[in-house]
Amino acid sequence: MRSRAVCLAQQRRVISVAAAVAAFLTEHQLSPGSQRVYAGALHAVQNHLGADTSLAELDEARTANQFTVWFHRRYGETAPATRVRQLAILSSACAFWHQRAWLVTNPTSCLERPAVPADRTRALTREQIASLWRRHDVALRERALWRVLYETAARANEILSLDVKDLDLPNKRARVRSKGGATEWVFWQTGAALLLPRLLEGRTTGPVFLADRQPTRAVPTVDRCPLTGRARLSYRRAAELFSAATQGWTLHQLRHSALTHAAEDGTNTPILLARSRHASVRSLERYARPGPEAVARHVAEHDPARRRR
Repeated sequence: MRSRAVCLAQQRRVISVAAAVAAFLTEHQLSPGSQRVYAGALHAVQNHLGADTSLAELDEARTANQFTVWFHRRYGETAPATRVRQLAILSSACAFWHQRAWLVTNPTSCLERPAVPADRTRALTREQIASLWRRHDVALRERALWRVLYETAARANEILSLDVKDLDLPNKRARVRSKGGATEWVFWQTGAALLLPRLLEGRTTGPVFLADRQPTRAVPTVDRCPLTGRARLSYRRAAELFSAATQGWTLHQLRHSALTHAAEDGTNTPILLARSRHASVRSLERYARPGPEAVARHVAEHDPARRRR
């Protein structure tokens, strides 16, 4: 009796690595930011195996072993969270290819998922956030971006992907393409509402957040302002500027802090889920944990000595 693997091997269709990668990226409706991350990870695999190589080569033990060695060499020295992200992308692609009968085995199955140490300091304190709003030594673009990120609790890629037409300024909201590909509303407060019109300066089309200079290479029309000719501000550049201005903080900490502060203020779980747009409560848990500032305040308020004074 033939094994299931042999049967699948005989039924599978032959497809090149490049075609398999393109099919995965086309099939999955990802946000622009996620699309870039997924494409980067899968194109790295494509470069390793060869664009014209049959994807079925990964079913061969020798090639699968070489793939494992390549993964460890490429990501072995990166942070655990980075390895987890890259492994998740490759595992998702392999599962997709298996469903299409392009692969029989899963070459990522022997790759161990590293443990990601919990970082309890990712949320900034309220005073640290307030200090950002007092900064007048940074450009209007950065002040507007940081404020929108915190007040919406949105992902940085979602906000950087905004076009002017996505904004509903009177109602303090914008349409974003979320991590799962859905179109959803995010909402901001007065701080961002005061800065955004100044940033746009009457622009009605093109990206909301623009680079400082004209692009030195061709960029897609959707990523270029028809009025100024400048390109969309990249995530890398936005992250560099924020890190330099804050001595190492990350853009993601603005989202993390907004959700943590909302949880500390007693915001209920359904509202937190709606604001964060997480798919599950479990994904929200690490954001909803009160920060050291809130714990210190709680301990001080319940100090017996304080009550007697």
